[in-house]
Amino acid sequence: MELLNIECLGKRLRLEGSIAGWQQLYWDNQLVSQKSANASDQAFHIHSFELTQQFAQPANPADEQNGSLNDNIATHTKAIPVRLEIDVNWQPFQLDYCLLVDEEQITQGKRSVTDIEKQTPEVPVAKTQKISIVGLASLGFKLLKSAKVIKVLFAGASVAAYSWLFSLEFALALIGCLVFHEYGHIRAMKHFGMKTKGIYLIPFVGGLALSDERINTRWQDVYISIMGPTFGLILSIISLGLYWITGNVFFAGLASFNALLNLFNLLPILPLDGGHILKSISFSMNSMVGLIACILGAAAGVFISYSLGLALLGFLLLIGSVEIVFEWRGRHQSHLLPLDRYGQIFSTVWYLLTVASLVGIIWYFASSGDDMLSIPLQILGS
Repeated sequence: MELLNIECLGKRLRLEGSIAGWQQLYWDNQLVSQKSANASDQAFHIHSFELTQQFAQPANPADEQNGSLNDNIATHTKAIPVRLEIDVNWQPFQLDYCLLVDEEQITQGKRSVTDIEKQTPEVPVAKTQKISIVGLASLGFKLLKSAKVIKVLFAGASVAAYSWLFSLEFALALIGCLVFHEYGHIRAMKHFGMKTKGIYLIPFVGGLALSDERINTRWQDVYISIMGPTFGLILSIISLGLYWITGNVFFAGLASFNALLNLFNLLPILPLDGGHILKSISFSMNSMVGLIACILGAAAGVFISYSLGLALLGFLLLIGSVEIVFEWRGRHQSHLLPLDRYGQIFSTVWYLLTVASLVGIIWYFASSGDDMLSIPLQILGS
């Protein structure tokens, strides 16, 4: 991930690194210094390198003093020593830096999590390639996604598809649930100042909230991912309240099936929201103790699910947990800034409370004795 991007002798000096310990320093997109990954907790690093600078000088110094012209100009090359001192603390993240050029301090400063969240990492200019069919197709797809009419077409196709499977009323209610869920993701993206491209409804798949900008931290990944199910939980709670007030079974069905929809989104399977959340939590644990805690938590979730008769939920939890454990070894290669201990605990509690609340709503309506309202719980127990 990009840790630092400052000016040095008229060019950009960019530092890339990871929690594994490796660091690579680029000046004008040219690698000038690097540190290999190491198992130690060393936080202080010094990157030293030399830059060459050319300058012209008359071959005869007397001509320069007399102000006379001299066509015989000598070009000299001077090596300029550059040193970048870095002190980085990953959890909680803070980076202190000091740049010295020719033993003279040029700049110094600090960077925090907020700076990483707001940055737009520099992307090196890619080499131009010949036009290909794949490239044209990719360009066409990007242009297609940017057209507002596509949103309308996808939404219409979704209504038609769900109406064919169920009814027009249920289709409209389901579309409303999907839009409210995706709106939660959109609000989370805007919270971090990210530009959004809106919501796309895809028939038989669900919804998709898009942004042109990439995230820089695990907390952004967690927050954006969990806000969709959180908005879904809020909608189910509102529907539950309307059911208590009016007694209309429509609101009961909306609350129960919407809870089921958002519960599936929280399963720890990529690319679902739950997969992003638990992956960010587990990948931020930079120790075997963290991995063991993640495994024990997943095992407890599977045991509870099977104990309550939620066989399908327990099975999917097991698959998602195994997937995260296998990918844990590659956590250091990510460009995302990891969660600190507080972030890991807070994200875990938020995730578990959301899951428990959604299961509670499904369980509440299933105990009412209505066959239709018991379908979500039957699905989880299948």
